[in-house]
Amino acid sequence: MSDLKQTPLHALHVELGAKMVPFAGYDMPVQYKGVLAEHHHTRDAAGLFDVSHMGQAFIKAKDHAAAAAALESLCPGEIQKLAPGAMRYTLLLAEDGGILDDLMVTRAGSPEYDGWIFIVVNAGCKDADFAHIAANLPDGVELDIATSKALLALQGPKAAAVFKELAPEADDLYFMNAKRMTIAGIEGCIVSRSGYTGEDGYEISVPGDDAEKLARLLLAHADVEPIGLGARDSLRLEAGLCLYGHDIDTGTTPVEAGLTWALGKRRKLERGFPGADRIMGQLEDGGLTKKRVGFILDDRAPAREGARIVNEAGVEIGIVTSGTLAPTLGSPVAMGYIDNAYAETGTKVGFDVRGKIRGATVAKMPFVAQRYHKKSN
Repeated sequence: MSDLKQTPLHALHVELGAKMVPFAGYDMPVQYKGVLAEHHHTRDAAGLFDVSHMGQAFIKAKDHAAAAAALESLCPGEIQKLAPGAMRYTLLLAEDGGILDDLMVTRAGSPEYDGWIFIVVNAGCKDADFAHIAANLPDGVELDIATSKALLALQGPKAAAVFKELAPEADDLYFMNAKRMTIAGIEGCIVSRSGYTGEDGYEISVPGDDAEKLARLLLAHADVEPIGLGARDSLRLEAGLCLYGHDIDTGTTPVEAGLTWALGKRRKLERGFPGADRIMGQLEDGGLTKKRVGFILDDRAPAREGARIVNEAGVEIGIVTSGTLAPTLGSPVAMGYIDNAYAETGTKVGFDVRGKIRGATVAKMPFVAQRYHKKSN
């Protein structure tokens, strides 16, 4: 335990009575009052998450075109066309098209920061990600790792009303947009309307020395409760969102993972990203053999990661990558990879749960409707 890193909010977690566990090299809160209660509170009101273990960095160049071109050499997303303040989900790809990580990319919204792209990567991958990115940047483009930043997430249907009291500017943001702003006297914050729960809300990059001040201000509101990693996982699974190292990894491509929407239209035509031939072959030439899909189980026994998926004859046709009893639905759900022939919604399959075959049905994701605050067309 002495080797574990601590986020700037570690002392606050302990003060609030959190159960702390090792996660991605950090001592992190898994729960405070219980996973089920925290899950429901986020769906009903507003939950505050400490996600400071994630990796934050800036790609800096002379202008946006140069920074975007550098990032596009590593990712399949359309970064060039990002408007100031706009965000995009994309994937860091290996040369064979496997997924090294998934990440959020934001173009700076202010003219004085033109040429800056803000990226947030997964905690367990950040050291390898940053080394990979830095090693592949051209001259004139640099990676500036924001080691002094903390990251908070305020999520839930009441998040906007709560946050508006501290940061009125944030109320003007729509889903997948961001803005640099001052919050309660704390300068240099980057606020995005985004998250990992399927709910409306914000992620707030804040100087680490000010993170506890901001967290206490938010927690002082009657609608806000601290939420741990346990509920974060059940919320993201209900929302059909992947967890790196479980639902996606270097052994899966964006097509197999059902993430083809993350491939930019121009990028697919130009094929200027790692693994493009393999990925486009899966899209165009019938080369897809497995696919990530969702499942709803027939009874209340959840299937965990690693459970075998079988057909009616008992032949293995896939594997579960994430599974839980979905608190919002009151029934078990899962996601995993299955032979393409069985991937159609409504297909009946079996799950091997501790040696007993239990029925399940291929289902559409998200399992719980996402409630992002999107701009009307």
